[in-house]
Amino acid sequence: MNMTKVILIDDEPLARAVIREYLQNLQDFEIVAECGDGFEAMKAIARHQPDLLFLDIQMPKISGFELLELLEEPPGVIFATAFDEYAIRAFEANAVDYLLKPFSRERFDKAVEKFRQQAAAGKTQVKTLLEKMESDAGPQHRIIVKINNVIKIIPLQDVQYLEAADDYVKVHTADGHFLKNKTMQFFEQSLPPQQFVRVHRSYILNISYITRLDPYEKEGYVAVLKTGAHIPVSKTGYPRLKTVLGL
Repeated sequence: MNMTKVILIDDEPLARAVIREYLQNLQDFEIVAECGDGFEAMKAIARHQPDLLFLDIQMPKISGFELLELLEEPPGVIFATAFDEYAIRAFEANAVDYLLKPFSRERFDKAVEKFRQQAAAGKTQVKTLLEKMESDAGPQHRIIVKINNVIKIIPLQDVQYLEAADDYVKVHTADGHFLKNKTMQFFEQSLPPQQFVRVHRSYILNISYITRLDPYEKEGYVAVLKTGAHIPVSKTGYPRLKTVLGL
């Protein structure tokens, strides 16, 4: 019998206990870890490589969605959530199942059966769901990165600038730079526009770090930051920057 490795991720011990009890009847499911927050969960996922997560959305520190976003290959997921109409519509559109707290054993069994069918067909809709949630999400208030399975939360005021780096974006801070598996377009659309400006196809600047703008060859400019960094400002980026700076 192939065992399905399961991790329970919920900050409420009682909620984990309910799922643990419901799973006892299923011979082919093995709980390999229980976690009370996303930080513990990241380490447990790296250690155990589970097949299925029972994942609470509303958790302290980081949300269930933020945790999933840090996983390169998310396993199967059954979400457990208090009522959130927006999230539930997104789940249904992407055939990802959810359990609305409090849930019955019958509803739990249905979610598990749906997971079995999707796993047998080799289908997982988690990445599609995350892309949908991201495209509809409002402005970001922080950037969350993963360094060797450790989660770091970067407040926006600590971000000096972002730089394109192949399939990643480098997030530059006083503590060094961190890679995020996103596009410049994603950050341009999701960061507060009064604070962050796309000054060049490869750079987005936090305007609070600018000390001056120096002319540079052929109608270009260079933004000099408090840190001493010199960031190119393109012909199209300059008017945007002027508008935000009120020049």
